Amino acid sequence: MMKKLILILCILQGVLLSLRAQGEQQNIAYTDNNVRFTVISDGTLRLEYAPDGKFVDDKSFIAVDRLYPQVDYKLKTRGAWIEITTSKMKMRYKKDSGRFTNNNLIIEAVKGAFPFTWKPGMQQKGNLKGTYRTLDGMDGDTQTQTWVSDTKKGDKLKLEDGLLATDGWSLIDDSRGLLFDNDPDWDWAKERPANEGQDWYFMAYGHDYKQALKDYTLFAGKMPLPPRYAFGYWWSRYWLYSDKEFRNLIDNFHTYQIPLDVLVVDMDWHYTEKGKGGWTGWTWNRDLFPNPQGFLKYLKQNNVKVTLNLHPADGVAAYEEKYPEMAKDMGVDPATKQTIPWINSDKKFMKNMFKNILAPMEKDGVDFWWLDWQQGMFDSKMKNLSNTWWINYAFFSDMEQRRETRPMLYHRWGGLGNHRYQVGFSGDAVISWKSLDFQPYFNSTASNVLYGYWSHDLGGHIGSQIDPEMYTRWLQFGALSPIMRTHSQKGAKLNKEPWVFDKEYCDIIRETIRQRYVMAPYIYTMARKGYDDGLSLCRPMYYDYPENKEAYDFGNEYMFGDDVLVAPVTTPAKDGYAQVRVWLPEGEWYEWHTGALLEGNRIVERSFAIDEYPIYVKAGAILPLYLENVMNLNNNDEEIAVTVFPGGSGTMAFNLYEDNGNDKNYASEYAVTKLTSARSGNEQTIVIGKREGGYKEMPLARPFTVKVLSSLLPQSVTVNGVPAEYRYSAEDFALLVDLPELPCNQEKVIKIIYPSGKVDMNGLLGASKRIARSMEQLKYRNSYIVFKEEFGKMGSLNEAVMYAPSEMPALIADFWKSYHELPSVLERQGLKSEQATWFLQSVCWGEK
Repeated sequence: MMKKLILILCILQGVLLSLRAQGEQQNIAYTDNNVRFTVISDGTLRLEYAPDGKFVDDKSFIAVDRLYPQVDYKLKTRGAWIEITTSKMKMRYKKDSGRFTNNNLIIEAVKGAFPFTWKPGMQQKGNLKGTYRTLDGMDGDTQTQTWVSDTKKGDKLKLEDGLLATDGWSLIDDSRGLLFDNDPDWDWAKERPANEGQDWYFMAYGHDYKQALKDYTLFAGKMPLPPRYAFGYWWSRYWLYSDKEFRNLIDNFHTYQIPLDVLVVDMDWHYTEKGKGGWTGWTWNRDLFPNPQGFLKYLKQNNVKVTLNLHPADGVAAYEEKYPEMAKDMGVDPATKQTIPWINSDKKFMKNMFKNILAPMEKDGVDFWWLDWQQGMFDSKMKNLSNTWWINYAFFSDMEQRRETRPMLYHRWGGLGNHRYQVGFSGDAVISWKSLDFQPYFNSTASNVLYGYWSHDLGGHIGSQIDPEMYTRWLQFGALSPIMRTHSQKGAKLNKEPWVFDKEYCDIIRETIRQRYVMAPYIYTMARKGYDDGLSLCRPMYYDYPENKEAYDFGNEYMFGDDVLVAPVTTPAKDGYAQVRVWLPEGEWYEWHTGALLEGNRIVERSFAIDEYPIYVKAGAILPLYLENVMNLNNNDEEIAVTVFPGGSGTMAFNLYEDNGNDKNYASEYAVTKLTSARSGNEQTIVIGKREGGYKEMPLARPFTVKVLSSLLPQSVTVNGVPAEYRYSAEDFALLVDLPELPCNQEKVIKIIYPSGKVDMNGLLGASKRIARSMEQLKYRNSYIVFKEEFGKMGSLNEAVMYAPSEMPALIADFWKSYHELPSVLERQGLKSEQATWFLQSVCWGEK
């Protein structure tokens, strides 16, 4: 009797524990012996069929979160069918009918939602694609090499399907996906029970692609925010550098005043000759780096972060410096000189690698690792374990556990779920215009699987020489990409240092890198949106304009955050200008490098000189930028240039995001400052709000400058009601108001009063710059030319404004009068027909 009672109590306890466990897993709408339905959001359902009745609560490689926000849904039983209804869809399943098929399961849109009907087995018609493991060997989208393991020479790259489709729904099948074992010491991979079950995630989103991505993060986890320095410039080259050569390189960056944040050291940091090293290596080459700790200390003194290249596949050989310690911990007699194989799934091996080899090097000053895995696709011991996926997880999660600083690695894409372990290394692409043309699209589609931080070998990798124009255009694209990093294969003619180019290109390359740093506060704020909302920096146009056909057709065009549109130059110039066909969505758009304010909802043909780029900012936008004196992103107290762009109506706003920059507490420790701008008649009001929130080492005060582009000289400027000094930059027709350094918790109100009357500033920046440049070139075509007043003063508008800013309205009116009559002006100047034709062409006359 007592035994029966104990047995009954044990059974009851088990039932109670089971019910308790179910209660902790939120939003389980329905469960029976074999099926379970969970409402993750109003647009996402988890559908499980377990023939043995054992449902999976462990984390999978795709789905790492099992607790979800509260969702309003209705569960009903209608005869033999159950119904689960949310605000977006209705799911119907025939009870006790077993495995999901097109006969017992249907999901369709509710009234008023984007219409769709889905049954198991249906295929999408409009998947918007995701990404691919690597661009190794690719010339554009075509494979040129034979050594790449997952494509053949001549193959076209087939991007994986992404999370989004024009169909308005997606199905993620996780039925065979590997699981985590919930080991509190270190979560590790395990096989999923082979029970022929089904584990699906169904997403209904219509064309609200942004919401779909955010819903995905509810179960797949967030996209981490890289450290702030990752958004600076990375120098990389496959070259046999020595300590001295790297020091000379850093000195040159300082000499030429070119910003730098990350130094990438390729595989020659370790011994590579037979008997001492190879493709894989773990011991510093002391012929090149006599004192590795001293070298790393030098980089820290210069505020440069460093990553080392690893090809880990060959394991740890007996000649490695740390071999004895590694062998001992792995139970191998060092005297045998037995190579310790690299097995990603072997937790003991991986822990000992970090303990004996990698962690000590990090302590010396290595900031993160470049994981250049190119060998077998799958683990040698665990079936279906992707080596790429798992090595990303292992390195990233180890950094999360051991280090106070923010984890980051640098490797190829491993598949769904790898968005949690950034950043990406896209591999060795061919040096060509085709490769440059493909990469903007490749960035954008990667956003569809939240892999938002691809890092490309800017300028290309495989080739024999550098085309300065192509390289400059590639770098300009890179400045408006997630990560800005140059690289190339070993080759004497593949120098990409800015100072090896002639002065024109050197100056443009320097300004391009500086432009990246100018935009850093905006970029970092937008990167935070990646963490919060699953929105990558480079977003396809259809995220914001899903009902416009052009948003899908213009695949190379993308939104760089919320306010900036980029249409990359990917073809060589003709007659000094690259021609770019741009689709501008509805609204007004400010062309950054020309100052032209363009009406949207149309396709335009635009021309760009080598120092110009198709960057379009929403009219009236207010963006946080840096001034051009920032040389790295190590500090957090730099002066912010609150920059107001022309056009627009009403009040424009932007929330400036800040955090420590490199700690792991950014989820909760951060600050936001609201910036607003409003124009009413002749009065512009700009407000820098009180900073809200806080974080470690947060500066209490910060200098601000307010910069208004395409601005006239004002009548008056006040800051918090007190008259303020200002200056005017005639070079870019910008008003600058330098604010005193005030506490960040104090609101700052800047009022600018302009004189009455209208002055046409639209396109003045580009037109005046092109006129001045062409007049200078004209002198080399006709050395004895003497400019008549009417023509001559057109080339010195900026200087005239600089010396007499109060005469701006009259000076600008005179310029435009001559500009609109330019053919006649050139005729009165006495230019021959062919010279006049050249001049008109060289200034893109008629394109305002």
